[in-house]
Amino acid sequence: MRVADELVGIHATEPTSPYVGLAARTGGIPQADIATAMFDERSLIRIIGMRRTLFVVPLELAGVLTAACGRAIAAAERKRAERMLFDAGITKRPGPWLRAVEAEAMAALEAAGEATATELTKVVPGFRKRIAFGAGKKWAGEVGVSTRVLFLMSMDGRIVRAQPRGTWVSGQYRWAPLERWIGGSLADPSEAVARSELLRRWLRAFGPGTLTDLRWWTGWGLGEVRKALEGVETAEVELEDGGRGLVLGDDVDAETTATPWAALLPTLDTTVMGWFERDWYLGPHRKALFDRAGNAGPSVWWDGRIVGGWGQNRDNGVVVRLLEDVGADAKRAIEAERKRLDAWVGGIRVTPRFRTPLETELSAE
Repeated sequence: MRVADELVGIHATEPTSPYVGLAARTGGIPQADIATAMFDERSLIRIIGMRRTLFVVPLELAGVLTAACGRAIAAAERKRAERMLFDAGITKRPGPWLRAVEAEAMAALEAAGEATATELTKVVPGFRKRIAFGAGKKWAGEVGVSTRVLFLMSMDGRIVRAQPRGTWVSGQYRWAPLERWIGGSLADPSEAVARSELLRRWLRAFGPGTLTDLRWWTGWGLGEVRKALEGVETAEVELEDGGRGLVLGDDVDAETTATPWAALLPTLDTTVMGWFERDWYLGPHRKALFDRAGNAGPSVWWDGRIVGGWGQNRDNGVVVRLLEDVGADAKRAIEAERKRLDAWVGGIRVTPRFRTPLETELSAE
């Protein structure tokens, strides 16, 4: 829980990323212990946060994310869902129709305790409707009303993703009423207080950073970022590239030293995705380690920068490819991490949803 808190949440769009990311930072905490924290103790939950992205966070932070990000996203997404329902010809009064379906879904979840979208579709008639999108486009398709409604309800802080079906690599979640799942309610700060707190936490974990970093990471407009920073004591510092960045006021004179370290971080890792301006730690490796949409693949770190990537070969063994010469000491440390991760994964296939060029190449070996 401490790691998730200090990183301002663990990126969880990929179902396996919280597990691999936490293991990398704790010396290999077992998958079962992480599952216990999320599904038995429930001290960690999955929740929508910055940039409409899923994060695994401690309960205290979950309230901050909902107030700072979730509700604003939900309001915009609700308008979008209502427009889609109207355009699809499902109803001429999308607002009342949507609220009625949400009420039916909530009642079904309260009765069941927890359920999958498929299970809810059997008892909530509105969930059986399908919404067409992208007519005439290459990306045209359909989405079930259940997907839209559950997404809205989770962003509103009414329901939460509970234990998935299957193992730790599964992304098919059950849903549960949030207050029932955690045995109470989340903290409910004002949006202004929550946004300032979120930026304070980011600066503590990732500073120094630029306004561009903050704008990208939060998904807010520049004006919203500046407004939230009014509630945070910051100082401006010069960055290594000559630009200007922000740190917390009490971090101006902070000096940290650490012995060189190696890490194999997962797809869409919190640290990899922590900044928008990444050249200082990514170097020339973006093309190999990111997909075209900007999603980061599995990466190899040495002493605070990315030096390669990793994946699993055809036999599900963890393999590494370095993209630059790092020296003998670094190679030994990286190999030790590769062996540790290989044993930790235990031959289970961890296939990213977002495939990158290097990871795809390694999977064919």
